[in-house]
Amino acid sequence: MQAIKTEAEFQEIIQSEKPVIIKFFADWCPDCKRMDMFIGEVMEEFESYDWYEVNSDEVSGLAEKYEVMGIPSILLFQNGEKIAHQHSADTKTPDSVTDFLKQQLG
Repeated sequence: MQAIKTEAEFQEIIQSEKPVIIKFFADWCPDCKRMDMFIGEVMEEFESYDWYEVNSDEVSGLAEKYEVMGIPSILLFQNGEKIAHQHSADTKTPDSVTDFLKQQLG
């Protein structure tokens, strides 16, 4: 998973014609650490997509702009638009994240 370090980099990445998957997280977040334990297997299942991560504390303003109220959150972007958002309450298990991605990406 590639880290996005600036808002300019983020804006460039989300312009992709193919959906991109972006995880919002923070270093202090216990649920984010729990997600890190299983996200690798989810990434393998959806390896045909590009995965990125944004540390909400390091790239300020993005979480607010895209209505990320809790972390971790998974957002899908395509052609510069947010096309789907899995909020933190629903990102607790590999199955919940996989089900969300299957629903959104087919």
